[in-house]
Amino acid sequence: MILLRKILFPLAFLYWLITFIRNWLYDKGIFKSSSFDIPIIAVGNLSVGGTGKTPQIEYLIRLLSDNYKVAVLSRGYKRTTEGFILADKNATASSIGDEPFQFYSKFPNIQVAVDANRKNGIENLLQLPKKPDVILLDDAFQHRKVKAGFYILLTAYDDLFCDDYILPFGNLREPSSGKKRADMIIVTKCPNDLSELTQQKIREKLKVKQQVFFTTIQYDDYVFGNECQLLVSEIQSESKVLVAGIAKPKLFFDFLKNEEDETLVFPDHHHFSKQDCEQILAKANGRKIITTEKDFVRLNGLLPKAQLFYLPIKSTFLNTNIDKTIEDYVGQSSRNS
Repeated sequence: MILLRKILFPLAFLYWLITFIRNWLYDKGIFKSSSFDIPIIAVGNLSVGGTGKTPQIEYLIRLLSDNYKVAVLSRGYKRTTEGFILADKNATASSIGDEPFQFYSKFPNIQVAVDANRKNGIENLLQLPKKPDVILLDDAFQHRKVKAGFYILLTAYDDLFCDDYILPFGNLREPSSGKKRADMIIVTKCPNDLSELTQQKIREKLKVKQQVFFTTIQYDDYVFGNECQLLVSEIQSESKVLVAGIAKPKLFFDFLKNEEDETLVFPDHHHFSKQDCEQILAKANGRKIITTEKDFVRLNGLLPKAQLFYLPIKSTFLNTNIDKTIEDYVGQSSRNS
């Protein structure tokens, strides 16, 4: 893989040039971006995935939904449908995508919509009888046809964008200079004991002027199934099968795995086939199957209910959080709209 990326280095320069010119054209106003009179928060990254966008969106939902009508708009990656869809009781992980379906299932008091054309998606949301007070754009940092009011840029602690390179030589979707568009930067998946000194060194390494915050992944005390919930402390010592179809499953495996466990890794956003399920069941051989929350929405109904469980996660801030900054932005923007 490393050799292949070295061979592709000339293509990386071409990709860098194309994305640089595209961003320059938007920055200069030659390519037009649409703005809206409603608070819009875009959460995204510079890399191709694995930075923890889903738990960060969920953090914002929890923060805002008690006081505002919140809508989440996503492209609905790998869904089987097209165009604008507002999630309802007929929605599935297949029809709107696994992450939007997870949002819809967990937060029934918000609106969840998908549209690859975010401008069209926002316009449709604003035409609803109960239009939202604030819109969260999931994975929209590079979607420059829409100009959000507030941009949150995520970068993983063990894979900082300043240490990466442009595709296909590295994993960056655009040059790291894109960081300047962010209103705040969050370093995700940090160790729980990350010191203030190390945090300061990371800020200096990122070379940014914006506020930089640090989060860690907090796992639930329970794994959940359709029929019951079990203490993590009890199942950690059991022999089981761990299944993950996410970009970077190492933290999930490390948290649950013991020497007797077996793991199965699938591509991110993988659609599980009949053969995949047969493979999982054969590997489990009657044992419990523990998966991620995102994978559960795709596996639920395909595997025996008594065997299948998922482990929820949350994004937790170290030392200081973003609450006041976000609430001030939404409050001020709402008064001006």
